Amino acid sequence: MAKIGVFLADGFEEIEGLTVVDILRRAGVEVNTISIMGRKEIHGAHQITVLADALYEEVAFDELDGVVLPGGMPGTTNLGAHEGVKEQIVAFAEQGKLVAAICAAPSVLGENGILKGKKAACYPGFEEKLLGAEVTFEEVAEAGNVITSRGMGTAIPFALRLTAYLVSEQKAESLKKSIIFLAGEEK
Repeated sequence: MAKIGVFLADGFEEIEGLTVVDILRRAGVEVNTISIMGRKEIHGAHQITVLADALYEEVAFDELDGVVLPGGMPGTTNLGAHEGVKEQIVAFAEQGKLVAAICAAPSVLGENGILKGKKAACYPGFEEKLLGAEVTFEEVAEAGNVITSRGMGTAIPFALRLTAYLVSEQKAESLKKSIIFLAGEEK
């Protein structure tokens, strides 16, 4: 079973972070939410408070198969300013482990050299921060072990793509049907 960490910081976009947790857990992936705030209580961008599973300092990152960065403001700024987050995403990218980000958060990957020569998507207005990337406006961009997406409205396709990457295309399709995700299909 794959093990993934989802970084949470005050100001994170709740739908982007929690949709990933929900769908990946439905797929059988072990998902741990990781607070970088020094406390487990995290306040989302829309004043929704969640309780993280662990503090950054408590996590054995070598046991994880990947990490996910939700967007939102100032959540993305908080993630980008955290030395530990930067250290982990660079190490995971170099080790070929999954590094995924959505909305404004792909900018953190770009600013840390992870997107050079890779296709990447982000929230409109953050394209210049995807340093060295081939910017795409697809819902989800997959470039090897790096997966990026555009924003809250693409959270389900993003989570399903992560499911396909971590588990299987069949599991992603099964989940798509079970949650009645009908985008692009005849209703």
